[in-house]
Amino acid sequence: MLSIVTLISGSGSNLLSLLKACDNPLYPATVLAVGSDKDAAGLMHAEEFGVSTFVVEPDKFDSRQDWAEVLASNINHLKPDLIVLAGFMKILPGLFIDRFSPKIINLHPSLLPNFPGAHAVRDALKSGEKVTGCSVHVVDAGVDTGPVIESRQVEIHPDDDEQSLHERIKVQEQMMLVGVVRNIAEGKINLEEFDGNR
Repeated sequence: MLSIVTLISGSGSNLLSLLKACDNPLYPATVLAVGSDKDAAGLMHAEEFGVSTFVVEPDKFDSRQDWAEVLASNINHLKPDLIVLAGFMKILPGLFIDRFSPKIINLHPSLLPNFPGAHAVRDALKSGEKVTGCSVHVVDAGVDTGPVIESRQVEIHPDDDEQSLHERIKVQEQMMLVGVVRNIAEGKINLEEFDGNR
């Protein structure tokens, strides 16, 4: 059974899809805890499924390094097999990456390497592209620069705004995340082969 800690910053829609999958006894993974950088609405999903939560707020610390140390200590004692960033909107310092790499994956709403960063959906709309999508990648020290494990395409409609496009991307993100985690748990994906940090 693959053990997971998930980090979020927002509503937790992708987290919810993973919690629902893990609630099925035939699914080969379990969420040990859900962490956030603030009092995020998505933490309620964890509580509904009886999963413990923790919050480590960056502005309570003198430096990003101190924040990352406490965040890492909250995760380290759980000894998870995998850390899933599902809408976690903070850049993790190198010391955190070094401690857990390559067992940190991130869900990103674009076809990486196109449109990295926090405004991927908006950037895709502005670009005039007809297709965007979503990616799961191994987290490295850059911003959405780690090796891509899987991606899915989503067509951009002429009448799309940021919200409508993002909602369609989320549908694909959720299915892809559940599938990627299953494949990691079943040994079909070996994260060591995607390690961009070594």
